[in-house]
Amino acid sequence: MHFIEGISNFEGQTVNLKGWIANKRSGKGLFFIVLRDGTGFIQCIVDQNSVDEATFNNATKIGLESSVEIEGQVVKDERQIGGFEIQVSKLNIYQVAEEYPIAKKEHGVDFLMDKRHLWLRSKKQWATMRVRNKVIYNIHRFFQKNGFMQMDSPIFTGNAAEGSTTLFETDFYGEQAYLAQTGQLYGEAMAMALGRIYTFGPTFRAEKSKTRRHLSEFWMIEPEMAFYDAKMNMDLIESFIKSVVKRTIEECKTELETLDRDTSLLQKLTETSFPRMSYTDAVAIIKGEKDVEGRNAIKLLEEDLGQVKQEITDKEAEIEEREAKINAGGMKKGEVNFNRNKIDTLKAEIKELKEKEENIPQWLESARNFQFGEDFGGSDETVLTRLFEVPIMVYNWPKKIKAFYMKEVDDDPDFVQGVDVLAPEGFGEIVGGSVREEDKEKLIAQIKVHDLPMEAFEWYLDLRKYGSVPHAGFGLGLERLICWICNTKHIRESIPFPRMYGRLFP
Repeated sequence: MHFIEGISNFEGQTVNLKGWIANKRSGKGLFFIVLRDGTGFIQCIVDQNSVDEATFNNATKIGLESSVEIEGQVVKDERQIGGFEIQVSKLNIYQVAEEYPIAKKEHGVDFLMDKRHLWLRSKKQWATMRVRNKVIYNIHRFFQKNGFMQMDSPIFTGNAAEGSTTLFETDFYGEQAYLAQTGQLYGEAMAMALGRIYTFGPTFRAEKSKTRRHLSEFWMIEPEMAFYDAKMNMDLIESFIKSVVKRTIEECKTELETLDRDTSLLQKLTETSFPRMSYTDAVAIIKGEKDVEGRNAIKLLEEDLGQVKQEITDKEAEIEEREAKINAGGMKKGEVNFNRNKIDTLKAEIKELKEKEENIPQWLESARNFQFGEDFGGSDETVLTRLFEVPIMVYNWPKKIKAFYMKEVDDDPDFVQGVDVLAPEGFGEIVGGSVREEDKEKLIAQIKVHDLPMEAFEWYLDLRKYGSVPHAGFGLGLERLICWICNTKHIRESIPFPRMYGRLFP
């Protein structure tokens, strides 16, 4: 058996492929079949004059997602998917599939989510999952190469780490327990034993949110490093993101092309230092009180709004023009289909533009009225990152909006040494990290301020009693990283089976 991803090694040879029918169309005595096998897609041509009767009859029977075995010669053809096609000599059927529920027509998101177990087979979902796999591999490769130990933190915990309002409560043999919001506290314990570690596992947040950035169950990468300060932490974050993105765009060219991802900005970040700014400066930029290299966030968004309105007008005019040509008659069938497909594309683009037309005024209003000391919302991150083409690091955050374990800024106890990394193109926060408070008494005081149960953190306080040292770490949300790399607008498409508010099946 052969696989489509390696088909270029068998030009002119006969191969055996097993997979599913992703598309099928017919001509006179011909069938053009797009086969997928999990590693890729390839066109297979069944010519009635070149195959036996059984093979041609089998090609007649099969529809979308029927499972088959195909034997044929590999022929180079640059016009086809992957640059090759198969001249079929035999086609055997495993199963003739029932009528497939996901057709070529536009489906609503709720329908596709209900059919997630099947939607995963579509080309863009396939490409996204392939990128996810490569990102995971490259994350492990980075940390293993740089001397980190992978360790595992428990999913059942007896304490909160990121605030008690987003905990999933469960029963643990009659004792109250929670699903882990983070592995970080345990990561600190493991770093005190092994120096530099990382955890990689599922985490849970009980947020009743359906925004495009939220999942209730997601995967986190959380390194913890003994003897690290804020600068060392930020340097590690930057080198980590650059390494993972660089390798992924090099190794997933086919998948990113399938997703129509322009990788020029991703390539740029591997060659450019990430801008670093304090929370105070970031707020001034958001409010339009501070320019970046002569550019103002508020003015730029106002210009964006004007451009969006013009694009909508231009695309609506093009739709009107193409519809008039179709209605006038005289077009060949292929030309009519081309224009109709183009109209559908334009309508989809207008829908996205109108969403921006509605959102930008809200972003502007929020930015102008932003209150110093508050956390950034998605719109604030969008306004801020609009001025940059690479991720930015915002450090030194107001103490009142950050977690209890973050270390205060030297000589400024109202701020902590936290850092958030915000991705460009509207994707927002992908990393949150900090220097951890190593002083036991200060940590006890913050546990009390946050009204957390002291007994649940006795083990955590032990770390400050027996050889406490300066240390730091961060957490990266895997799905948010994948969304950004793939330019996927909703996080639900970055994980095989999303769990979010209102979604438990399939």
